[in-house]
Amino acid sequence: MAEESELDRLKDRRTTLLYRLDLIAKGAQIKYEDGTPVDMASEKARLEDEVARLDRKIALLEAEPPTGARH
Repeated sequence: MAEESELDRLKDRRTTLLYRLDLIAKGAQIKYEDGTPVDMASEKARLEDEVARLDRKIALLEAEPPTGARH
């Protein structure tokens, strides 16, 4: 059950990152607390890398047999 909650957490995180990427594609601008603008190209690349990492991790978790499965 812990694996399911971990998998769900990763999928939720991925969905959030995809939403943020969509906002960036639509021209969203982010600023730091001090008002300095965030480099959106760098932020987009960072989010894309994180989505790819999550995709790999999710695929591994989905490929694992359920706990207690007979071999």
